[in-house]
Amino acid sequence: MASGIFFIDAKGKVLLSRNYRADVSMSVAEHFTRRVLTDDENDMKPVFQEGPYTYVYIKYNSLYIMAVTNKNANVMVILNFLYLVVSVLKDYFNELEEESIKDNFVIIYELLDEMMDFGYPQATNTKTLKTFIQAGEAHKVEKKKLAENVTGMLTGATPWRAEGIKHKKNEIFLDVIEKLNLLVASNGTVLHSEIMGTVKMKSYLSGMPELKLGLNDKILMQNRGRTRGKSVEMDDIRFHQCVRLSRFESNRTISFIPPDGPFDFMQYRLTTKVCEFLQLLSSQGYNLED
Repeated sequence: MASGIFFIDAKGKVLLSRNYRADVSMSVAEHFTRRVLTDDENDMKPVFQEGPYTYVYIKYNSLYIMAVTNKNANVMVILNFLYLVVSVLKDYFNELEEESIKDNFVIIYELLDEMMDFGYPQATNTKTLKTFIQAGEAHKVEKKKLAENVTGMLTGATPWRAEGIKHKKNEIFLDVIEKLNLLVASNGTVLHSEIMGTVKMKSYLSGMPELKLGLNDKILMQNRGRTRGKSVEMDDIRFHQCVRLSRFESNRTISFIPPDGPFDFMQYRLTTKVCEFLQLLSSQGYNLED
């Protein structure tokens, strides 16, 4: 649980803060900025303790987004929440910087109140938040419509998808985007290779569809006794929150109810050895001209 969240500029000035539990003094930001401005940036850690307080922070565009707690809290949950805050604010204002905070502090306060309740993360999905917190001229809420939909979206089993979605044509699109990272020696030998992949989806399905996705995952094929065929060993798999992780962990079945519209379904890393399809050779030349 987080006691409070602070947005601090590069000079150590607090741009915006939210105290959720009222169990820490607002002066904790001064201790944080004093340490950040005096210590070497290379020696700073994203999580550190000073006195009874634990500080967790990330840096983005010369801004420090910092959370503080005086409890024995799960710092990884807090750290992940800070990244989600950055992601949501970028979706709202296109970019997160000092000016966007100053120009939209009212909406940011509303977002922080909805995203965290008494120090516990609550609603972190941008599409859900945009149904009742709208930026710009559309920043008006229809209370009757809000009462019917928002409660179910925030407390239901699928907060990332609203009920009653209808499309004239049911379609779903899937794209696999992979990036290759290579470490090549001067003689062209591949010393290390890995593939970073992202599966992107666009879902335009009516109702509450439950989908299943099959992959040529090595563990899955071994569990099913399939030794033939090409399989891949995936590492660092990260799913969208719509995936039922319990089923995946038990039998490697990927089942999910997708959000409506485009979203990143999963990310993964492959350490499969890459064939040397190119050679990078270094040569030393001499200029014979005077």
